[in-house]
Amino acid sequence: MDNPNPNIAALLGSRICHDLISPIGAVVNGLELMAMSMTPSAPEFELVTESAENAAARIRFFRLVFGAAEPGQMTGGEEVAEILGKVYGPTRIGVNWRVRGAQERLLVKGALLAVLCAEKAVQRDGTITVTLTDSR
Repeated sequence: MDNPNPNIAALLGSRICHDLISPIGAVVNGLELMAMSMTPSAPEFELVTESAENAAARIRFFRLVFGAAEPGQMTGGEEVAEILGKVYGPTRIGVNWRVRGAQERLLVKGALLAVLCAEKAVQRDGTITVTLTDSR
């Protein structure tokens, strides 16, 4: 290789997430179509739907955390808050994303890596709060 990419791990993470989101997204879409065409009141149907939506959110989360990010690339704060709500909503840990507006993806990536680390230290029913102060 004449010009090796130092971000090969991030590129690999992006590729894995990209390859996984398509079939998971198809399952979520299929479940939505089934819900429109029938009365999905069975608890099993709700469990499968919730699990598929959670898997899709986790893949989006992992793509932000472990995927490639270039300087100047932006990520919307509302998108991050939505993903965190879906990933951590059904768990014992809350994540309060108080960063508004679009931020540089590298900054978001670092903050989400910190969330993953903090998640292991938080006690039951704890909350992780992420804020932005002086561009940090």
